[in-house]
Amino acid sequence: MSDKSNLLAALDYLEHERGIDRETLIELIAESLRSAARKAIRQTRELVVKFDEKDALFRCWAKLFVAEKVEDPGSEIELEKARQKFPGVAIGDEIEWEVTPKNFGRIAAQAARQVISQGLRQAEKRNICELYRDQLNQLLNGVVKQIDRNEIIIDFGQAEGAMRFQDKIPGEEYHRGDHLTALLIEINDSHSGPSLYVSRNHPDFVVKLFEREVSEISEGLVEIKAIAREAGYRSKIAVHANEARVDPVGACVGMRGNRVKTIVRELNGEKIDIVEWSADIRKFVENALKPAKLSNVTVEEASKTVRIKVAEDQLSLSIGRKGQNARLASKLVGWRIDISKIETEPEESAQDDYETLYQQAVDRVAQTTGIEPDKAEILVQNGFNSLEVIVTVNQTDIAKLEGIGEELAEHIIKAAKEHVQN
Repeated sequence: MSDKSNLLAALDYLEHERGIDRETLIELIAESLRSAARKAIRQTRELVVKFDEKDALFRCWAKLFVAEKVEDPGSEIELEKARQKFPGVAIGDEIEWEVTPKNFGRIAAQAARQVISQGLRQAEKRNICELYRDQLNQLLNGVVKQIDRNEIIIDFGQAEGAMRFQDKIPGEEYHRGDHLTALLIEINDSHSGPSLYVSRNHPDFVVKLFEREVSEISEGLVEIKAIAREAGYRSKIAVHANEARVDPVGACVGMRGNRVKTIVRELNGEKIDIVEWSADIRKFVENALKPAKLSNVTVEEASKTVRIKVAEDQLSLSIGRKGQNARLASKLVGWRIDISKIETEPEESAQDDYETLYQQAVDRVAQTTGIEPDKAEILVQNGFNSLEVIVTVNQTDIAKLEGIGEELAEHIIKAAKEHVQN
């Protein structure tokens, strides 16, 4: 088959089978040929590349001014020469003069192949995006195909996608051939790169796992009203039954805990707290902080703050390791939660003792680590109130505190370890 037949066949195929506009393709090929033509043709004022449908050939035309005597060959043509093709032309007229190079057919064929190949890739990308568009925010199952520097390439059968490293569950390692489930969070139909992006650390990943495992949720009998997640460590979900006969927490846990165990295995051991949602913020907070027993709960509507008093033996349980239980409960209910120990002495005296201990903790952290008092106060406010606590935590836990960052977190932990060891 000739180059002419190949080109026409390719244009017809892309137009009718892949839905790529023929005129757009021709213009893209012509555009790529203009720069190539300028290197081979002396006339540089203005070049036009046109496609002849009849011959299936691209030709070059220069826009030139007719002159009695040519002074600028790049923009002018002699009157006598111009009248060989345009008998009625006069000096000063602008004409299009064919200047197609001898090897232009080969250059055009190469440019056409490149543009057509790109058109095929773009069409394939559009098809994939359309195929998966209704699966956005749904679970996909795939096989790890390749691990690049910043992302994991996954084969989903009909398409390939990617999971950025920041979208994987912290601590998870993947190898080629591994089967995994992830949440489709982005369809990329307008930029270079993978068409699909998925995540395993997104809070909705846990939601979709519960929808898959708990039939009462997929049937609408139970609703997930809220979720708070620290991927790889712990999640809290609040559930509500739309029918009185259904126990929402029991449905999610499953017989002998089978349903939630399946989800925990998928999350590689991430802990999951399932609590019952309530429109009463007081009750909702109590559920969110279980199994801790709260002695006193005060709701401040204006500031959306819940102040809680607990017995001394319930303080650590309610706050949780590194403050995680209280932090997740606050995210779950959407209100600020302040937890303090119940007063055992007159309130004023107890408050004074608390403030003294608090300031002592701030001063000690600041002095022994060499950081500013306001930075030390941020640490103490978030439960990192002693050097003994600081040396047991991960650098990331401190770095993500507002106003700290990776560099300062590294300095804090290093200083604390040196002081404790000495």
